[in-house]
Amino acid sequence: MFGAFRPSGPLFGGLLWKIPYRLSRPQKYRHRQRLKHVDKVVATVDAALQKLGKPVAAVERWKEEMPTEAEMLAKDKYTMFDKKVKKYRKGIHKLPKWTRVSQRLNPPGF
Repeated sequence: MFGAFRPSGPLFGGLLWKIPYRLSRPQKYRHRQRLKHVDKVVATVDAALQKLGKPVAAVERWKEEMPTEAEMLAKDKYTMFDKKVKKYRKGIHKLPKWTRVSQRLNPPGF
């Protein structure tokens, strides 16, 4: 505890990696770009499958159920439903692996 490698004050404070309350402007921009990129990939795959005449159920289901980035409300883009939070919403960046998981749908009314 009192040697050369003693922990600093912040290390005594509990949570080391603090998550900010809200997304920064660059984080929001990159998040929108990721959503647009996913939409573009789905459109490309769908167009290629249409040329072959082989519709895939998973792609059709995605197009029916998932809104595109332009159709999404800001509330749904940047927050997600969580029953444990006071107002049932928390920032998308608090979802583990939020840059790799597609979170586009929330329960109706929330």
